[in-house]
Amino acid sequence: MRFSDETLARHNANPLYRTTGIRLHSVFDGQAVSSLAPESSVCWPTPGQPHGGIVFTVMDTTMAFAALSNGEEGSGSATVDCSIQYTAPARQAPFQCQARTVSRTGRTAFVRAELVDAQGAVVALAQGTFRLFAPRAAAA
Repeated sequence: MRFSDETLARHNANPLYRTTGIRLHSVFDGQAVSSLAPESSVCWPTPGQPHGGIVFTVMDTTMAFAALSNGEEGSGSATVDCSIQYTAPARQAPFQCQARTVSRTGRTAFVRAELVDAQGAVVALAQGTFRLFAPRAAAA
């Protein structure tokens, strides 16, 4: 499933993404791409360098969207497990995250991601397991 521009815009309008500087660019066929242009408020304790929790958030979120693109329209997901390795300081913004589903078994998706800085250097690697949920029924 490919997310439409309208769907991407709706997700990008959420307060968490606006506050942190996360932007979702594409979601399709088990893959997702996002970017992080961190706001100064999330660069703590080192100015210009996003907190590790922000790096974790962009990677977990991007992997979740990659997992979601394996499901039906309107389905949901939950992170079952997520492991991130910080390979270098996140100093050269903006950052790009690419995630892809490597396996799917029933309602479980296994996803890997990489976050690179503006110079193309790998800042973090991640892998996650996500549970997919059936679409919600429309309210009557």
